[in-house]
Amino acid sequence: MPHYLKVNQTASTNTYLSRLAATLPGGTVIYTPSQTAGRGQKGNSWESEDGKNLTFSFLLKRPPVKARDQFYLSEAAALAVIEALTAEAGEGFTVKWPNDVYWQDKKVCGMLIESSLDGAGITHSIAGIGINVNQVRFVSDAPNPVSLINITGHEHDLMTLLKRVCSRIEQLVDSLTDNNARADLHRRYMAALYRNDGQLHPWEDAAGHHLMASVAGIAPDGTLTLQHEDGTRHDYLFKEVKHIIEGISL
Repeated sequence: MPHYLKVNQTASTNTYLSRLAATLPGGTVIYTPSQTAGRGQKGNSWESEDGKNLTFSFLLKRPPVKARDQFYLSEAAALAVIEALTAEAGEGFTVKWPNDVYWQDKKVCGMLIESSLDGAGITHSIAGIGINVNQVRFVSDAPNPVSLINITGHEHDLMTLLKRVCSRIEQLVDSLTDNNARADLHRRYMAALYRNDGQLHPWEDAAGHHLMASVAGIAPDGTLTLQHEDGTRHDYLFKEVKHIIEGISL
């Protein structure tokens, strides 16, 4: 059962929780109505209007996966968010590799999972999640944000949504002790993957080159395999390739 601790304001819930991770039990959730310097993948920032959205971090102690398989944690967190948002606002949510959640072509949720390793195992992981809920306008230079209120036209209860997401994360992570559950989780993640439709889509690699490719697979460590239009396959780590949406790389 997740245990919720509210912090009135903090720069980053991930940073806050990481300082206390050794002394807190697994399942602790730090959440705040005012996050002043939220962090995303590779140093990206996260905009959130005070009191309007969910910004929280979930502590997973000794999750039941090896370090080499830790992408299952990203899959579990992303699917938990998608299930919760679908219950609130209907269909149309997907996960953009590795773990952003999209509604149509717009970003509704960002995620940063940071793990402390102990040899081949994981001492703890912290899943930092930001979900746009009741914020109507976005003023940063983020190209494609959207919120639940933009989608549905009405406000949503933050604590209800927070508890729904965290309870489901806990359930999905606990299930990872079973190999069949892992396989099913990965299958559902791939089915929910943005633009995973067997068609060629535009991408941009780390050198700025544009390419057309389809998703061929994702490994347990999160490595993405794309099949290029010439039939060749190439592997990409996080941030080595980005989607291009309406001329913007994301």
